[in-house]
Order: sequence, then C-alpha cells, then structure tokens
Amino acid sequence: MRNPRFSPTFTASAMAFIVLCASADAQAQLGGAMPLAANSTGAAPKTLLNGALRLRTSTDAGNTTINEYATNTGQIIAYAWEGPTMPNLRALLGKYADSYLNGAAALPPDGNLHASRVVRADVVVESGGPMRGYVGRAWLPAALPPGVTADDIR
Repeated sequence: MRNPRFSPTFTASAMAFIVLCASADAQAQLGGAMPLAANSTGAAPKTLLNGALRLRTSTDAGNTTINEYATNTGQIIAYAWEGPTMPNLRALLGKYADSYLNGAAALPPDGNLHASRVVRADVVVESGGPMRGYVGRAWLPAALPPGVTADDIR
C-alpha cells in the first residue's frame, strides 16, 4: 500500500521547496541587471556569441559554480550551475520563483527524485544530479536574444 504522505507529487513539491531554500550568495536575479564591473570574486563579464550575451561566473558559499548570462544591454536572462550544493533558487529566480514553484507542484509524478524540468511561459528550470553533484539551469525563454538558444546556457 502506498504511503500518501510520500507520493511523487508531494516529493516533487518538497524537492522544489528544498531547492528554493538552499543557501547561496546570489548577487542578482533573473530579469535584473548585470553590473558591468567585476563581482565580489573579481570576475568581470565576458562577451559570448558575437556580443549577444555577457557571461559572469562566480562561486557561491557552498562551492557551486554559477554562470550568470545577460543580454548585451545587461538584462539577466539565465543562470546555469554545477557543484556540491544547490544554489539558492529563490534568490536566483527572484520574481519567477513562485511561477517555478507552481509549475513544480503541478508536475505529474514520474518517479524521478533526482531531476526535474519545469516549463512555464515565463521561465524554464532544469535541475538534477545526485547529492554533491548538482547541475541545472534556469532561463527566460522570451528574453533570449535572436540567435541564442537554451543550448547556449551551460
């Protein structure tokens, strides 16, 4: 007999909540502005794809590498991460965090406890990996510049 307290839907919702509450040092959020100056780790943004994107890489307090992507006007449109801890998705997603949580709660159960893909009209979040090997990315699909695809977010 299934234990209703640990149904796949409950598990997906709990995983989304844990991901959003994990600790990290987010400097900005999706939709916000990437400063042109170097960040606290001394990294200045690099340009990619013939100037269509700016990339700034930092490491959070949990030693997770976070790549922050912005348009050439400075609007942050994506994050990608990889490391031993989950970044603070609530801080990274900002005003898109609630949309992500609602999407995660509505996912049909698939039995996969280590990966999720939440697609909303305003934000897409992919996250997964075993403990101490987390990877993921989040982006604003409508904000991707011409010629830039989700495959460019790594």
